[in-house]
Amino acid sequence: MRRASSVIVAAVLLAGCSGLGVSPAPTVAATTSTTEASTTSTIATTTTEATTTTASPYARPAWLGTRPLPLGPDGTPLPQPTPPELEDREFETIDYLPPPPDDRFVSTIGPIPDDVLARSTWSEECPVALDELSYVTVSHFGFDGKVHTGEIIVNASVADDIVSAFHKLYDARFPIEQMRVASQADLDAPPTGDGNVTGSFVCRPSVGSTSWSQHAYGLAVDINPFQNPYVKGDVLIPELASSYTDRDWVRPGMIFEGDIVFEAFTDIGWTWGGDWNTLKDRMHFSENGH
Repeated sequence: MRRASSVIVAAVLLAGCSGLGVSPAPTVAATTSTTEASTTSTIATTTTEATTTTASPYARPAWLGTRPLPLGPDGTPLPQPTPPELEDREFETIDYLPPPPDDRFVSTIGPIPDDVLARSTWSEECPVALDELSYVTVSHFGFDGKVHTGEIIVNASVADDIVSAFHKLYDARFPIEQMRVASQADLDAPPTGDGNVTGSFVCRPSVGSTSWSQHAYGLAVDINPFQNPYVKGDVLIPELASSYTDRDWVRPGMIFEGDIVFEAFTDIGWTWGGDWNTLKDRMHFSENGH
């Protein structure tokens, strides 16, 4: 059994509040007598039925994504203890795209639609041309046990391989909390340290560097970042994910050497950041090992 301080609360079923039952009001008769007539008036009664509402065990905390982190002297966000609600994180997936019609794996590969491009981070300053990228959608399971449709922008040269890898994750029912295209607003927002979006293309430099990240080429994928954080010395990303640096406490969505996620991406020739020596980037898979 885990130590008492590691209380798992993220998937606790919250008991619903039952409304108070209202007993029927008694029938009251009022009689008025005169020498000529007698009239009886009855007060109508109503009954309100009690209702019970039960919160989903996968419900997301209302504060998620709304509490900016404190910043250090150099302006970088400071790691904070993992909130109890996030120690065993299994939240429902928000459906930005319609879910598949049935339980069969569904995927699409094509040019980036104009509306998706408009909300992406691509610009002419990025190190990859627009026609070198593909818009991919795939079916995936969420932590809620339901099937969802995720979206991702990747380099067109690896699109088929990426679909193949996510097909294997789907067959294994590996849970992914959220899979969507990163926007410029996401990059510009104050860091809250609790994000958990699976994705690929983001036009940005590598962490702690001025060189382009492999994400800027669509040649890297991050999966469940919160369950598989980046760790280098005192640097932790996401900053509230310290609970998940304990890899002996195995929870859903985590990635380990030899598991289905590791095998799905190494089978297409990609390298896992969890095998690196100078740092651990367990969310990260890339074509060239960077």
